[in-house]
Amino acid sequence: MTAVILAGGKSSRLGQNKALQKIGDRTLIQRVVDRLGTVSSEIIVVTADGTEISVSSAVSLRTVADVHIGRGPLVGLYSGLAASTCQQAVVVGCDMPFLSVGLLEYMSQLSSSFDVVVPRIEDKVEPLCAVYSRSCLPAVGELLERDELRINRLFNMVKVRYVGEAEINRFDPRHLSFFNINSRADLVRARDLAAERGFM
Repeated sequence: MTAVILAGGKSSRLGQNKALQKIGDRTLIQRVVDRLGTVSSEIIVVTADGTEISVSSAVSLRTVADVHIGRGPLVGLYSGLAASTCQQAVVVGCDMPFLSVGLLEYMSQLSSSFDVVVPRIEDKVEPLCAVYSRSCLPAVGELLERDELRINRLFNMVKVRYVGEAEINRFDPRHLSFFNINSRADLVRARDLAAERGFM
């Protein structure tokens, strides 16, 4: 299983590179890498221009560039899947410090029969905490050619397994896997959460 971390965003709302913001003694991206290293054999970090971000990993880690700069996470998904050496890849954002390893492992176990395994709570899906197959590449490429850049549009084109709230709650009852950082307030809250027992 490959893990793909999308780190090509502009971080415009935060005003600085979110991947390098610290929570406790680790950067956001280091926290993500530490969790993904337990479920994957390789980690691919996708950045806008291929610039490497300083991070250490117990498994193989490499950086690739977005195939098209500035066109959002769908391009990052395409770039990461294209670079993957495995058929399936866990795909997450670089700003998700509380990913549940148990949930990621559960989704990975489901993935062999589907193109996408994605969490869904009521009518909201979490496309940046999901498992994608390389079989999605043609459909993603088609969306990019049509300049349709929302990842959710992919789900009507491929075989999807939605992971429901009851399943999610077995591993992550607070749904913190989906907490991501877009603003200074989010960063403050993340630091508060990390200070709680069990989230350092």
